[in-house]
Amino acid sequence: MALPAGSWPLLLDFLAAQFPVIGRDQWGARMAAGDVLDGTGAVLDVTSPYRANTKIFYFRSLAAEAPIPFEETVLFRDDYLIAVDKPHFLPVTPAGRYLQETLLVRLKRKLGIDTLAPMHRIDRETAGLVLFTVQPATRAVYQALFRDRAVTKHYEAIAPWRPELALPMRLRSRLVEAASFMKMCEVEGEPNADTWIELLEVQGALARYGLHPATGQRHQLRVQMEGLGIPILNDQIYPHHAAEPAPGEVPDYSKPLQLLAKSLEFTDPMSGTLRQFQSLFTLQF
Repeated sequence: MALPAGSWPLLLDFLAAQFPVIGRDQWGARMAAGDVLDGTGAVLDVTSPYRANTKIFYFRSLAAEAPIPFEETVLFRDDYLIAVDKPHFLPVTPAGRYLQETLLVRLKRKLGIDTLAPMHRIDRETAGLVLFTVQPATRAVYQALFRDRAVTKHYEAIAPWRPELALPMRLRSRLVEAASFMKMCEVEGEPNADTWIELLEVQGALARYGLHPATGQRHQLRVQMEGLGIPILNDQIYPHHAAEPAPGEVPDYSKPLQLLAKSLEFTDPMSGTLRQFQSLFTLQF
């Protein structure tokens, strides 16, 4: 965070005033544990003076944040862009109970690049490609590729086979937040979610589908597949929201969501090069 102008004698005084819910004693304990750093990475303690117009970083504590036992793979890296293959169950950015065990924090530690920022997001349960920008000065240019629909996105999913469905098809529907927490639903109205769906192969009662979203609504593919009566295999939210594991409880990793961000293609705005990235992961029937 950037420190505003102010007259606090100590950094601890500012933190206690700015975040009274946490409290002065807790901030003191965090500083003693080395969880508050300046812009160079140096530890700040309870005697550190307040310096306006500087930056500090602090790590919030999470109870029992167990390691997620799957590794990401860096597929491409240059001065502007990093392409990563994300495993199932790993969040892209810190949220809720996840901080250290997120793709962003892992990469910052592994690569030593504090300026990393995601160009886009995929669900924690989804595996596959995630792109990161390296330099703040070019971040907006890269992120605009997704906003302007200049990225071709190909996903794969395994779901029930319904032979009566006429595939391939273009599915356009309207998605809004549902009454249930963290869920989306389809409603009548102007479409805001656009996906091309094709059948790739059939094995018994299941099939592998190619999903090509033109838009990027939250949970778009999961909601639309469920709406067709073919919910993606092992989905813990659609159609029925499974209970979250209790804090400290090890999640069940035996049934990953069978949804994969398989490939991304776009023209690099910095070099003019056609970028084509392919995930190394495969889905399992």
